[in-house]
Amino acid sequence: MEAYLLDWLNLLLRWLHFVAGVAWIGASFYFVMLDSSLRKPARAQDTERGVTGELWAVHGGGVYQSQKFLLGPVAEPLSEHLHWSKWEAYTTWMSGFGLLVVVYWFGASSYLIDSRVMPLSVTGAIAISLGVIVAGWIFYDMLCRALRGSDVLLASIIFVLVAAVAWGLFQLLSARAAYLHVGAMMGTIMAANVFFHIIPGQKRIVAQMRAGETPDTEPGIVGKQRSVHNTYFTLPVLFIMISNHYPMTYSHQHGWLVLVFIMLAGVLIRQYFVQRHGGGAQLALPAVAAVLLLSMVWYLSPKAVDTATSGDVSTARVSGIIATRCVACHASHPTQPGFAEAPLGLVMETPEQITTNATRIATTVQSRYMPIGNLTGMTDAERAVVAAWYAQLQQQ
Repeated sequence: MEAYLLDWLNLLLRWLHFVAGVAWIGASFYFVMLDSSLRKPARAQDTERGVTGELWAVHGGGVYQSQKFLLGPVAEPLSEHLHWSKWEAYTTWMSGFGLLVVVYWFGASSYLIDSRVMPLSVTGAIAISLGVIVAGWIFYDMLCRALRGSDVLLASIIFVLVAAVAWGLFQLLSARAAYLHVGAMMGTIMAANVFFHIIPGQKRIVAQMRAGETPDTEPGIVGKQRSVHNTYFTLPVLFIMISNHYPMTYSHQHGWLVLVFIMLAGVLIRQYFVQRHGGGAQLALPAVAAVLLLSMVWYLSPKAVDTATSGDVSTARVSGIIATRCVACHASHPTQPGFAEAPLGLVMETPEQITTNATRIATTVQSRYMPIGNLTGMTDAERAVVAAWYAQLQQQ
């Protein structure tokens, strides 16, 4: 019953995380587009009112005019009806952290720890999980304060920092957890930017406008810097959110490097669209991103199995390996703690069920995605047997 309820909690948190994330990213993308697309006001009266840029757009059967007042309206009160884009960010982070706790902390022995990488205790693994998230934000924030005005240098160091964290986590946690925690660290940085800098800065500016004072430009400069960072983190974080469905990426022996290349491709793609909003996009950016992604397709391609040297592998032999290493979870009634039912409904108790699901079994075993965290200790020799068996089936 406990595993069943945890599954429901997992589902509901994941759904909330997804919905809130869509709202946050949608708002972020919209305002980046808006800010990049602003043009000089067409009317002199608007300039006199304090309008520093405007955008005309068509949507939903109507025409909209958006205007930006950098220092607030001149000689007129600021509207009381201000929309604040913050709860999307906070809800995304809180639901994501809840999901981290449910999946990776409660299921630490299955999803967080891989004894082949590092034989950690549950407490130690959770400490690393929390520590990298907190330390990532602290170090990032210190860098931003120390390198104020050196944007290119700062961006380069942040990229190296993320790559170093990815490498380090691959030496400590399971590959799947390593990916997830890079994303959790970046997502925490994004939400903390909103909570500690962007929203407080905006509140300070609004308060000065309402008091009739000339707003201090410092909070706006800092907020803009953090907003820019957030928009470039977005595509890498989105990739990490879906990566657990594609073990060919994180289960590779150099999975951390694969992640770095894919994240870099995401940054280049985002940069292209940011430039495009301003009317000066460079096609070289998505071209380089495509090369990076295609290079990963080639790099991750599975190696052919030499069936001539592996000998004939019977389904009965493979069934024995599956029974020993996989059926604790993939059974009609799993015996592995934490599993109320077979993952993805995949039952592998009979030779017929194993043969029917041969492609899924061979793919996940070869990629080292399964068994989860290698809880049952499947050996490389056993994985080679499963690969040879599947190769033989393909030739029949």
